[in-house]
Amino acid sequence: MKVLLVNGGPHKDGCTYTALREIADTLEKNGVETEIIWLGVSEIAGCIGCGACRKTGACFRGDIVNEFVEKAEGADGYIFGSPVHYAAASGALTSFMDRAFYSGGGKMRGKPAAAVVSCRRGGASATFDQINKYFTINGMPVVPSQYWNQVHGSCAEDVKKDEEGIQTMRTLGNNMAWLLKCIEAGKEKGIVVPEREPAIRTNFIR
Repeated sequence: MKVLLVNGGPHKDGCTYTALREIADTLEKNGVETEIIWLGVSEIAGCIGCGACRKTGACFRGDIVNEFVEKAEGADGYIFGSPVHYAAASGALTSFMDRAFYSGGGKMRGKPAAAVVSCRRGGASATFDQINKYFTINGMPVVPSQYWNQVHGSCAEDVKKDEEGIQTMRTLGNNMAWLLKCIEAGKEKGIVVPEREPAIRTNFIR
């Protein structure tokens, strides 16, 4: 089993990474392989709704989004982490997730996911809610913890002192490992992800 963890923060070893590292260490103690993917500081363009990925199976931009989607197909779970920027996820993570879910959502459907948020003081719950919406629209079980998945601090050392936040990350890691093992046990008994009905798309124009 493998979990991909996405660091949507601009600092490779900063606050968001510190939270994700705690989760990854916990997953590995439970026998789950992990990989932390840092989005970096280069520009990540947003989705332009061109629909090219529907025809080719990949975004035409050919950047880190496609690299992630390729890895996502072989992964069993996902955790997306972001700092809070103006009570919202970072622009990099938002653009990344828009395109990754639009072009590769089918490769993640039915697999567990979780959001992790790092903030200095406020805006964590709004960011947490924003990221979770990607999972629920894509039929992905949302993994819980003992509190909302957030850590607080202005730097990595501050986050390490946030004992409740760090414990929340460990609990999340344990819960993710538990759910992955439950899903694996279910597959062995012939229990699979429910088949989706053809989508019904409506609007409010009459």
